[in-house]
Amino acid sequence: MTEDQSGVPTEAEATEEAGAPDGGRSRDVVVPLRVYKTVTVFSTLIAVFSVVGGFILVDVATNRASAPASEIDVPVAIAGVGLILIGAVVYAFSTRFRTEEMGKSKDDADELSDNG
Repeated sequence: MTEDQSGVPTEAEATEEAGAPDGGRSRDVVVPLRVYKTVTVFSTLIAVFSVVGGFILVDVATNRASAPASEIDVPVAIAGVGLILIGAVVYAFSTRFRTEEMGKSKDDADELSDNG
């Protein structure tokens, strides 16, 4: 293992030691540009509608945040929070997609860039 000047292993080496044989690069899914655009558009739409819908449900369940705790509609509030979480998961999953032309991931610090 090589270490930087401070004696601390680099992030890529720490990832390899943690059990990822390829340095954590397997998280990216390389797809054609058309698939990337489709995934990006629809996952963003699903995420936005889920989060907005979730906040609307929470708003309805709490009567615009003015209902006392005993009058909150718990199943609707849980459904709202669930929709918000679903939107977050969909968005996080969609960020794993990239095309071949998008270049190196930020974790590939050991490779030289072609920027002059």
